[in-house]
Order: sequence, then C-alpha cells, then structure tokens
Amino acid sequence: MKLDFEYGQGLMSANLPDNTDVFIPGTTVPDPPCLPQDWDSLYKATLDSIRNPMGMKPLKELAGPGKTVVFVIPDIVKGGCQPTSHRKVSIRACLDELYAAGVEKKDILFMFSNGLHPRATVSEMKQILGEELFSEFYWTNQITSHDSEDYEHMVDLGTTERGDPVLMNKYVFDCDLPILIGHTQGNPYGGYSGGYKHCATGITHWRSIASHHVPKVMHRDDFTPVSGHSLMRTKFDEIGMHMEEKMGHPFFCCDAVLDTYSRQIAIYSGYAKVMQPESWKLANQRTYVPYAEKKYDVMVFGMPQAFHYGNGMGTNPIQMMQALSAQVIRHKRVMKDNCVIICSSICNGYFHDERWPYLRELYEMFQHDYMNILPDMDRYGEYFATNQEYIRKYRFCNAFHPFHGFSMMSCGHIAEMNTSAIYIVGAQEPGIARGMGLKTRATFEEALEDAKKKFVGENPNILALPQTFKLGAVHLCMKDDDLSNV
Repeated sequence: MKLDFEYGQGLMSANLPDNTDVFIPGTTVPDPPCLPQDWDSLYKATLDSIRNPMGMKPLKELAGPGKTVVFVIPDIVKGGCQPTSHRKVSIRACLDELYAAGVEKKDILFMFSNGLHPRATVSEMKQILGEELFSEFYWTNQITSHDSEDYEHMVDLGTTERGDPVLMNKYVFDCDLPILIGHTQGNPYGGYSGGYKHCATGITHWRSIASHHVPKVMHRDDFTPVSGHSLMRTKFDEIGMHMEEKMGHPFFCCDAVLDTYSRQIAIYSGYAKVMQPESWKLANQRTYVPYAEKKYDVMVFGMPQAFHYGNGMGTNPIQMMQALSAQVIRHKRVMKDNCVIICSSICNGYFHDERWPYLRELYEMFQHDYMNILPDMDRYGEYFATNQEYIRKYRFCNAFHPFHGFSMMSCGHIAEMNTSAIYIVGAQEPGIARGMGLKTRATFEEALEDAKKKFVGENPNILALPQTFKLGAVHLCMKDDDLSNV
C-alpha cells in the first residue's frame, strides 16, 4: 500500500505491506460529535456552562464593581485559532457576564500563559484573540504575556507539601478574579492540557517546572504510557491547588473538550478540583482510543519542519527527539517492547536559532564529555536556565526559555528507552540524526528492510500514522485495555 507522510514542507511517499494498519485521528475511529460550530450555538453553550459552574459560584456573583480580573489564556501551541475557537467564544461570554456584574473594562487584563514558551508576538495575539478582542484591549495596554524572569511581577509562594517550589505571576496572584481559559485536549505530559496543568506550567517559573519536567519524574514507569495519574500530573494538581490556597480563592476555569480539529465537544466551567475530573470523563472517550487487536513491531509516521512549537521543530535535533518520544508516550500501550520507529524528517540542519538560541550549544555539548544518553546532560540545567543572554532572548526576542530545552531532553530520551531502533528517512543532514543515536536511511522501504533483518523479523505488525502532527492526537490503546482509570 502507498501512503504519504509529512516531510519538511510537503510529503514523502512509502510503499508499505498491504496488511499495514493505518490510523488517522477522527477518521479511523470517529470522535464524539462536536457542538454546532456556529457562533450563536457555541456562545450559548459556553454561557450555560459559566452560569452553572461546578464547585463554585457563577462569574456574576464573584464579580462586581471595582473587582479586578485577569484572563489567563493559552498560547499559540494548542487549541485552534478558527473564528469560533474556544478562546474567542469563552472570553467574549465571560466578558459579557463580567460587564453585566459591574466590572469595568479598565480592570481587566489578558495574560498569555506561555510559561517557558516564547512570549506571544503581536501577530499571534491577533490570531489567538481575533481582530475584535485584540483591538478592544491591545491599544490600552491590557494584553501581555507571562514573563517568568520579570521578578517584580512574580511572587514566591514557598513550596507544596511535597517540597516543590511554587512561583507565580503576580498580576494573576493579586487580582480578585483569575479566569483560566483552557483546553481538555490530549497531551503526553499528564494526559490533558487545561485544568491545573494550565496554571502549573503557564504562569510559573523554571524552578517550579524543574520539579516535574525532569528525568526523575518523566522517566518513571507511571509516565509512559500517558496517564492522568502520573507523578507529573499529581504535581500539576498540587502546584495549582497551592496557588489557590495562597491566593485565598480558586481559579475560575472554563475548559473545552476538543476534537481532532480543535472544535468544542463540550464546555466545562468552575473549580478545577471538581471540574477537571468531570471533563476527563468525556475527553477520555475521544482521547484514549481502544483500537489495536495486536501489538506493533513497527510504528511509521512523518515529521514536518514546522508544527506545535514552531518552525524548525521537525529539524532541530533536540525537538525532533521530543516529538518522537511524544508518540511513544501516547501509543506505548500498542507497541511491542522491541518496537522500531521509522520517521521521515528533512533534518536539514535548521535549528531556528532565534527561537531556540541555546539548542545548538546543547546539541554540541551532547557530542562530547562522556555524554552517552540525554539524561547525562541534565546536570547543566541550572547553568543554562540562568544564562542571562538566553534569558534576555526569552524576555525580549520571543525565544523559548533556556530551561525548556531540558524538559525537551528529558522527554527526548523516552523514545530510546522504549524502542529497539529509530530510523530517520530522508535526512538532508543525516549526521545530525546520527548524533542523537538515530539510524538513517534514504527511504521508508530501506529502513523497513533493515529493521526486518535486525530487529523485527520478516512479517512485522506495522502501524502507520499519517497526519500525526497535523491533527489533534489521540492516545492509542489495545481493544481489551481497562480504560476505567486512565
């Protein structure tokens, strides 16, 4: 069978055995039906949700004249930017409720919760919010991005009972009503985005993130395959609840369960401790897919040059490893222990140094000084995280924070932990892939033949995943897996 896989700016074809299983999210197994996607229907569903929140009072009762409000809004990485995206609809619905309760426009701030991701550019702000919301608030300086290195606007909240440091954006901490706009969308880091993951990663500091995005948490057995009960997810919840305890009130959350195309399946609002597990019940039906009748020897997919984290993710070697590992975390339940990955990547040497100014240096360090596996690099985390030039590029040049590279490396090792071999096909600079411990071949067919000879035998079970990075991903499971407590 002939299939096309993502590759650079286009596609690469592969001729695979006719008995290859092909999975495309939302198509092979349909998603639960989404809500009607016209503005009026989505607005009404969102308004119904925020007027009937779980575990706390409605916005109208929490708000009032003189009350200050901060909207905490996910960055460009996830959630969709269509005209009826959850962010656009829910912010407008919440604003209408706030104004009706007497909140003044001047007392509202929009905060993009980029965490260690690049601070939002003006064009991204427009794309996320839409022209109308952007124009309402931008020209009065009421839209900003979280800056974890702006210590005048951070507050140290001590530690959780577990001892994890909690530093938090001061604008959010000080306001009367913090509103988290989130997405219950499949995520390899703890099952889902949204809920407490949103505040625990989006408006905090690298030292907080270093309590969970590190090998001692990410290389545990409870992290792969993905689970909502991992230590990482537990830490998200503990950090978010610690923020609420120190603020003296909870976040008001408005999360949407999203489908393959980032369309709203359902809206859930209220106190995250109550709302989050409830939203997961429906989200699980879309995200944890009981699909496979056999475990797979080979998993095949393609990697474009630009996806989630930006242009260069599919060519920058550290980011490539994170992307490979994310698929392992999601799909480990259907992979054999000796599974082989075959992935197309243009791997052309483009690091996108402006966006990831430190990753070229990290990659070069990994080639020397007894660095045998990616976790050997972890000891340099604080050195990079406190590098003032890299910090300045995060603050003022829309670059990733330097500690983000260490969370990527912690994830990147998971693919090696859980596979016999990883083949990159079509690399223009194959030495970059080999420098990460990956095998290189010119074509899918050559890679498969080599894998048959060395790892999986003549008749392997093959799973093909076209459009892996173009569609909202799922977590594949065996048909007989017990998914009652994922």
